[in-house]
Amino acid sequence: MVTREGRAASVKDVAAAAGVSLGTVSNVLNRPDRVSASTRTRVQTAMADLGFVRNESARQLRAGTSRTLAYVMLDASNPFFTDVAQGIETAADAAELSLVLCNSGNGAAREEAHLALLQQQRVQGVLVTPVEPESPLLDEVRRRGTPLVIVDRTRDDETFCSVAVDDRLGGRLAIEHLVDRGHTRVAFIGGPLHLGQVRDRLEGARQAWAAAGLPAADLVALATETLDVHEGRNAGQRLAGLPSSRRPTAAFCANDLLALGLLQQAIGSGTRVPEQLAIVGYDDIVFAAAAAVPLTSVRQPRQELGRTAAELVLDEATNADHQHRQVLFTPELIARASTQG
Repeated sequence: MVTREGRAASVKDVAAAAGVSLGTVSNVLNRPDRVSASTRTRVQTAMADLGFVRNESARQLRAGTSRTLAYVMLDASNPFFTDVAQGIETAADAAELSLVLCNSGNGAAREEAHLALLQQQRVQGVLVTPVEPESPLLDEVRRRGTPLVIVDRTRDDETFCSVAVDDRLGGRLAIEHLVDRGHTRVAFIGGPLHLGQVRDRLEGARQAWAAAGLPAADLVALATETLDVHEGRNAGQRLAGLPSSRRPTAAFCANDLLALGLLQQAIGSGTRVPEQLAIVGYDDIVFAAAAAVPLTSVRQPRQELGRTAAELVLDEATNADHQHRQVLFTPELIARASTQG
């Protein structure tokens, strides 16, 4: 709503309509406990009548910071990251903050552009699943005064708070489960290998394979360009093209989207799951349990990851005695029909 002069209603307009001072209106907006109930009601009524909307940008400019957190996620098409974002939003809501979501699309240049803009917006804190956790760009963000927490990644030093899951353990859990089911030829499907989670899950898989005393050559790594359903289908075609004597009887996929694509290809080609091909995914997104053959998956506490990361960045932003913490959650294997035939 606008005033008779055709402009947006201002604090002065509210004060005049309510018959109070500018300071009283400011207190109603920012320190309502300092204003009597009757005066507060009168001011709020005037605001409603005028259609007054506070100028949050001006308030942020005066304060030097905003009432906003931001999460730069790696891949908005992956439900894992939107689940993490829900956990962040829970903590933001509790602190009466807004949450801005950005998507780097696994691109370093896009990540850099998002981080630059968020610093300009004076967000209270940034949570980021970085393309490269060791990037000096992250150090630069914090050097300029914006608290930053790394999500779903770890760093070699302890200069940042970070929240992640023990992906090496997750890889071991997946392979141990398949070995327990009697599989002696297994494919690891995932990539690109420059992603820390993929490397760690493969390393954990290899550790479990070696511990079982199985030949290294019988754990076949099939690299993918991305971690999506399309690449899972492609991997299924590659598996099907291997000679039967060397074809794995099970596959451990670096995430559930790959596993779902592999499952689609297997069903479409007449391969019986799990009798001819057992499949393990990773993340345990909601679609894993809802698949045509419910997927066994390594579960990550996705929302807890986000909530914990947000609490850490808020502590860094508001607590002068803040100490950096590196939180590492424990994954859990959830067995379902894709391995339990």
